[in-house]
Amino acid sequence: MNVDLLLSNADHVVVGDGTALEHASVAITDGRIVAVGSDLDVHARETVDLRGRLLMPGLINLHTHLPMTLLRGVAEEVDLQGFLERVWAEEARVMDAEGSYIGARLGALESLLGGTTTALDMYLHPEATHRGCVEVGLRHVIGPVFFSFPGPDGLSWPERMELARRWPQVLADIGGPYVPFALMPHAAFTVNRENLTELAAFAREHGCLIHTHASENTKENDDTMAFSGARPVEVLDQTGVLPLRPVLAHAVRLSPSDQALVADRGASISHNPGSNLKLASGAADIVGYRGQGITVGLGTDGCSSSNDLDMFAVMRLAANLARLVHEDPAAITSRDIVRAATLDGATALGVADRIGSIKVGKEADLVALRLDSPHLTPLREPHTAIVYAAGRSDVESVWVAGERVVAEGRATRVDHAAVIRDAQERVDHE
Repeated sequence: MNVDLLLSNADHVVVGDGTALEHASVAITDGRIVAVGSDLDVHARETVDLRGRLLMPGLINLHTHLPMTLLRGVAEEVDLQGFLERVWAEEARVMDAEGSYIGARLGALESLLGGTTTALDMYLHPEATHRGCVEVGLRHVIGPVFFSFPGPDGLSWPERMELARRWPQVLADIGGPYVPFALMPHAAFTVNRENLTELAAFAREHGCLIHTHASENTKENDDTMAFSGARPVEVLDQTGVLPLRPVLAHAVRLSPSDQALVADRGASISHNPGSNLKLASGAADIVGYRGQGITVGLGTDGCSSSNDLDMFAVMRLAANLARLVHEDPAAITSRDIVRAATLDGATALGVADRIGSIKVGKEADLVALRLDSPHLTPLREPHTAIVYAAGRSDVESVWVAGERVVAEGRATRVDHAAVIRDAQERVDHE
């Protein structure tokens, strides 16, 4: 069999579904995986020798705000409400379309260098944000953001709906790896019932993915009760959003009835432990959620609340926090955590048939880690090593849809130094 690319002789291939292979290779043609295993009988136009490497699926950041790289450190020692007050003021001041584009490029670069190949991103000026991320090489899921008031970007509701109607054409014009058509209502305390109902109808007609914040902390629940007369999950259900299987960011403070609704409607949750701990929002019970059949992925949140986009740190936090919540060292396995950061994230996005695991027929979103470091020696079990020992500094190469977008720890599509310089100059001249 003739193939475009052979990733050969990896010491470990972590599939993403809880299994792993030893001394295996992956063959790729037209950006898709066509063979996985040992001693593949293929003829490749290009071969990359992965001896001394671990190959794994690209990490999926299921909730972030990538252009907030430019707002890193502007909201310290505050809770969620204090964070929103500070960040919204800064966004209205400096995050226009150009700022969003520059910040998105920096966020995409940080993500890819850290092994994240897909991000579910909610941010202002989504067209500029998406263009910046695609240029760097990230699989970038974003869509119009909705508030029932003008918001930091100053758009009216009709203007937001008009952007939603033309969003598929925006995606087509910008290009890049496949992503679903997504809509981003900010939250049930910032989008009223009438507008949520309209969005749900639009999403149902056009088959859209919906992503929104829900029950990040206790005060958000209280604010939503005051704004809409019910808890966030109840409002989303009553307006028709929840039955559309949205991705709910945070979901820290879900009541038992909330959890039952989420499970029954098939919605997914993005668990963001770094942000939740830093803002003192609480600890989501992801073991309990998973036990009810809820799909739980992992996310970093934005750099204003978690300060970085490090999904390896998120995996470790998620694993240890789950153990602490249940006071049980066996509450969740490293295999569960790796799956949450890969295949479960893809499931939440509705693209598990395309990405999330190293399987024949899927697009080649892959990450190679170097294993020749003291903290990865000896390596007894690869999932445990990924969650408890590996870090983003171990990322050597990254492929998105079969394209090598990081090689030897450097971006291949953009000038690494220029992206950083542009971001610093933007901040210096605010």
